[in-house]
Amino acid sequence: MKKTVLREYARLIVRSGVNVQKGQDVIIYAELDQPEFVQMVVDEAYKAKARKVTVNWSYQPLQKLDVRYQSLKTLGTVEAWEEARLQHYVDVLPCRIHLVSDDPDGLKGMNLEKLAKGRQAMYKITKPYIDQRQNKEQWCIAAVPGAAWAKKIFPELSKRQAMEKLWEAILATSRVDGDPVAAWETHNRDLEARCNYLNSLGIDKLHYTADNGTDLTVGMMPEAQFCGGGETSLQGIFYNPNIPTEECFISPKRGEAEGIVYATKPLSYQGQLIEGFSIRFEKGKAVEVHAEKNEALLKTMISMDEGAAYLGECALVPQSSPIAQCGYLFYNTLFDENAACHLAMGMGFADTIRDYQNKTLEECRSYGVNDSMIHEDFMIGCDSMNIDAYTRDGKVVPIFRKGEWAF
Repeated sequence: MKKTVLREYARLIVRSGVNVQKGQDVIIYAELDQPEFVQMVVDEAYKAKARKVTVNWSYQPLQKLDVRYQSLKTLGTVEAWEEARLQHYVDVLPCRIHLVSDDPDGLKGMNLEKLAKGRQAMYKITKPYIDQRQNKEQWCIAAVPGAAWAKKIFPELSKRQAMEKLWEAILATSRVDGDPVAAWETHNRDLEARCNYLNSLGIDKLHYTADNGTDLTVGMMPEAQFCGGGETSLQGIFYNPNIPTEECFISPKRGEAEGIVYATKPLSYQGQLIEGFSIRFEKGKAVEVHAEKNEALLKTMISMDEGAAYLGECALVPQSSPIAQCGYLFYNTLFDENAACHLAMGMGFADTIRDYQNKTLEECRSYGVNDSMIHEDFMIGCDSMNIDAYTRDGKVVPIFRKGEWAF
């Protein structure tokens, strides 16, 4: 891939993604796959007048070794220096850039029960720090190719060819063509117009149906609104948390979901794929799950804490989205969630509450925004999906017909 194009992508992530401001700190989280591109992102962050840029490298085989050899007590311990770092993040509010390139099967064979218990123990310590940063910081998730990931998508190609093909797909769906910053400004306006229409309806609940058996009704909070594209932090800084993104999303009301939904794409969770699964809800809670592959992992996921069995997001994405049209199964939620309508188990978004800037996090959650240590998107959209909105004034308004916007 041409370095000039990659430089434009790095600039997009820094300028339109996290929108680094003069004097801000930046933390980049990355695997070992693309060090040269990470260097470009660091350079662009400093050109945006960042005060300090830190790169936190990770490597899936090392995570497997930690889980294998550390005791459960050690795995679930937050050391004093780690807690001090969390407090530093609360004080400084650094921009966070996550460059994902994970192998979808990279943690296969790991003791997931042990990992889950360790994460649960740590979360009791880390949650207060996470809550204090909610909606205050800029963050962006973007992608770079990893060799194993590329070969998963394009197994018939050589490693070099697969990496190049994945670069092409990432850059195309991320609108890195011509002037990407201007392209994202236009894209954000389009998403905003969709959200404005949805918010004008006064939706009380959404009813999803599809030929695969999906028949699910999800309740909405009167105080909530659809959002999409860029967001504005409580510091007043506009940023784009996901590159790419095609969704209009909302946090539903906790406790109001009835029926069954069938996933239409695999879910990558903890470095493993959950495939061919369905979830049945009663009074908002997932009470029954089935999966053709990794059913036990799906059950572990929705039992991570009390809120993990409830919905945190409903997102609308047409089948004609650029990511869907490219025809690839990415085995990566950042892309696959933007190829189809999806739901998320776990944490909801406080910033989908109207006037959230003038409310506390606790107030937002009191309306029905779900709280959890997880937020895991899974795809449900398909060519036969219909979605109807039942409004608070008694109307039924078509939102989706056969996988496409109905307005």
